[in-house]
Amino acid sequence: MSKEMEGADLVFKALADPSRRKVLDLLYANNGQTLSALCEELDMQRQSATQHIDILIKANLVTVVWKGREKLHFINPVPIHEVYERWVRKFEKNRLGFLHDLKVQLEGENDGKK
Repeated sequence: MSKEMEGADLVFKALADPSRRKVLDLLYANNGQTLSALCEELDMQRQSATQHIDILIKANLVTVVWKGREKLHFINPVPIHEVYERWVRKFEKNRLGFLHDLKVQLEGENDGKK
């Protein structure tokens, strides 16, 4: 399996869990949080939160920066964008093309001009 496919598998696995998606939502709303701050918003023990965050880190969805003795967690949107480009955008293009064709058909050849 190629590295790209392995990375995508890790991203899909990470995004499959609602608790991990909540971590990403929390970081999106307030980037650069400590584990303690994240745990305040999550309905789980610190050890469970750490395990979820570790999966997000392995999927490259979260990066860690040490600021003194604080370990700050930041969202990395690049893997999500790569999934969008590979798996969503191609379907969106067809849908938009269909909507354009429907618009032309409904409005006629004259682009709605009389």
